[in-house]
Amino acid sequence: MQTVLSFLVALLILVSIHEFGHFYVARRCGVKVHRFSIGFGKVLWSWRDRQGTEYALAALPLGGYVKMLDEREGVVATEERHMAFNNKSVWQRIAIVAAGPIANFILAILLFWGLMLQGERGMVPVIDSIAPNSIAAQAGLEKGQEILAVDGIPTPTWQALNRALLNRLGESGPISFKVAYSEDSHFQYESEAQLHDWLRDAADPDPVAGLGISLQFPQIPPVVGEVLSASPAERAGLKTGDVLRRVDDVVINDWRLWVDYVRERPGAALSVTFERAGQLHQLTLIPDAVTENGKVQGRVGVGVQPYNIPEKLIRAYDYSVVGAFVAGVNKTWETSGFVLLSVKKLILGEISTKNLSGPITIAKVAGSSAESGLVSFIGFVALLSVFLAVFNLLPIPVLDGGHLFYYFIEVIKGKPVSDKVQMLGYQAGLFLVISLSLLALYNDIMRL
Repeated sequence: MQTVLSFLVALLILVSIHEFGHFYVARRCGVKVHRFSIGFGKVLWSWRDRQGTEYALAALPLGGYVKMLDEREGVVATEERHMAFNNKSVWQRIAIVAAGPIANFILAILLFWGLMLQGERGMVPVIDSIAPNSIAAQAGLEKGQEILAVDGIPTPTWQALNRALLNRLGESGPISFKVAYSEDSHFQYESEAQLHDWLRDAADPDPVAGLGISLQFPQIPPVVGEVLSASPAERAGLKTGDVLRRVDDVVINDWRLWVDYVRERPGAALSVTFERAGQLHQLTLIPDAVTENGKVQGRVGVGVQPYNIPEKLIRAYDYSVVGAFVAGVNKTWETSGFVLLSVKKLILGEISTKNLSGPITIAKVAGSSAESGLVSFIGFVALLSVFLAVFNLLPIPVLDGGHLFYYFIEVIKGKPVSDKVQMLGYQAGLFLVISLSLLALYNDIMRL
């Protein structure tokens, strides 16, 4: 229920802002608006303003639309022809169509601005281990080094490192690293390695692991913080506060070791030794077998107790009001560039179509971000707003970008694109959008 509600709230915000952009500029340009609808299908609730516009909430909340007076869609009274969308200048039509994506960009900037006012915190990317014969080993990277930059792009945090590496997915050619044994060290080293169709066919790729790097993370105390109802852990008798000491013959001194051990043994009987109230106890635990990304893994239904990360591994940034706004604009710009780059790589086959996600995955991410707190959910909405804006600006007929493409041709030619050509384009665009939607939905179902 939380997943569904979080998804609907995010969708309601994004669609409302997008359609309001179209609506507001249409009104400013003197276009008569018949209906402002959130959702499609049967109208559940509506009301009209003094100018005759109907504001509606429809049954299928997966989008929205602004229905404007237009001679191409029906007979328009002579006295209202000046208020028809098709009779406005090409630049006014461009402004009306572009206003939806622009509204989503503005929303993203404002949300990122609010988040940046609280400052940023991230883990410092210090290398913990290097896999033999990996790309990182080829580059000569070593344990204990901090990764300062990739291809000249600064990487002060784990997030920044991942963003820099994601830009290279599916590519071949040199990749450069700048590293040091501490950020303040006067001795910085630069090295290079070669990529060959790097992670091209990977679904949900992990770029850091793809280099053969494990980043430094403090040990997580193996203390049970949550036991899910009706889970194998609850049936076996584990409780919140239990300290895991041993599973079979393996000593557990880090929660991640416990997680890895359980995941690798679905359906196996595990002998677990744990400490409760200062005394050791033992029980048998059989992990459920679950499938994630096509792989069967074990799961017992326990969560870790909250823990603190040493400050030396945390990098924090504080912004002024103006600085936070600039950071919000930069974040929106960088995210837009990443979306466009991903689209290009999908078209060229440099990244797998398995990475396309549909409404089910979006809903799951919405639910998990809401569960993590308001800040996480706001960040998710901001990212999704950028994705929606960029996707709508793609030059595909039936999307805003397709309309803008036709209008810019009209600007160049001095006359509109013929109705026949537009109709053919809309049919091709509709086929492409539906095909991509079905592929994304198929990927969603396979992930389930």
